[in-house]
Amino acid sequence: MARRFDYWAEKSRDKNAKFNQKLQESKVQRLQFDDLITKEKTKLKPVSVTVAVDAKRRFILSAEVAQIPAFGHLASISKSKYGNRKSYHLEALTKTFESLNQVVSENAVIESDEHQNYERFVRSYFPNAKYTQYKGQKATVAGQGKLKKGSYDPIFCVNQTLAMMRDSISTLVRRTWCTTQDIKRLQGHLEIFIYYYNQKCLGGFTPT
Repeated sequence: MARRFDYWAEKSRDKNAKFNQKLQESKVQRLQFDDLITKEKTKLKPVSVTVAVDAKRRFILSAEVAQIPAFGHLASISKSKYGNRKSYHLEALTKTFESLNQVVSENAVIESDEHQNYERFVRSYFPNAKYTQYKGQKATVAGQGKLKKGSYDPIFCVNQTLAMMRDSISTLVRRTWCTTQDIKRLQGHLEIFIYYYNQKCLGGFTPT
């Protein structure tokens, strides 16, 4: 079963790369991106998933998994139990924006929340883009904790995508017995989900 999973994850990764090549013919005009936080075995070992979406056509363009250190009240507990946990979030952001460089229009509208690392990547890779950061909103109970409370969410498209990921991928659900045991396998699961969502749910349609 594990070998079969790895096979389909690799096939999906290749198909997703080819699909993004097709998108170069009709550049993304509105990009939204954000991070989903999950865990590896325990909450003391958090993991981030940087997700970028075409906010007009709803396609998922990228999802990069990265190990990050524990934060908040769990930081000291994690450090005492597991030692210093290196962050690979910047590497994931670099990989994300390198993959978007040929897909997103240089004059695109780009939107995200106010994460401190986001702006420098947008300015570096898309200096001519119109970039807007929005203050984070409190999540509602529905939508697996990513859809937001309030009447209007300016980055609804990416937040809804993250909510669908949490609902569709068992290890991303917040309250569950299922947890990620290997972040490489989580990356593979995401590749399979992206292929299914873009090609089967949205039909792989790429209008010019």
